[in-house]
Amino acid sequence: MQNLSANRLVHDGGATRSPVTRGFTLLELLVVMVIIGLLAGYVAPKYFSQIGKSEVKTAKAQLDSLEKSLDQYRLDTGRYPSTEQGLAALFARPANEPKWSGPYLKKQVPPDPWGRPYQYKSPGEHGEYDLISLGKDGQPGGTEEAADITSW
Repeated sequence: MQNLSANRLVHDGGATRSPVTRGFTLLELLVVMVIIGLLAGYVAPKYFSQIGKSEVKTAKAQLDSLEKSLDQYRLDTGRYPSTEQGLAALFARPANEPKWSGPYLKKQVPPDPWGRPYQYKSPGEHGEYDLISLGKDGQPGGTEEAADITSW
């Protein structure tokens, strides 16, 4: 056997053959595309629902961290920050707060997982303070991922 050129023509005892080219037919490609589409249609909703659940878990974890910081603030100053002072009092000393020993957070107060600020009210309607994320829809109430996440 002798290789005659870059085209891989093969000399086989006096007969010359061209190489056999193999590929996918249009039908085979369409079948693969349909299978991929079906899998994406089945997997994508489950995947995105997990993302929504993780955002809710993140909001609950952030609320828990903020609650601990608020409790530490109260231990130092004798009260929770006022509504006017807001959660910013956990990171920067409010005016006229001599007992402040913060910062109580390593960074500025993060937004909720949907990019909106947490709502803080002190005194609260449900306790000494109310801390709320309005969920995915940004509106009071809601169900599932759109449900409010609260400190009470």
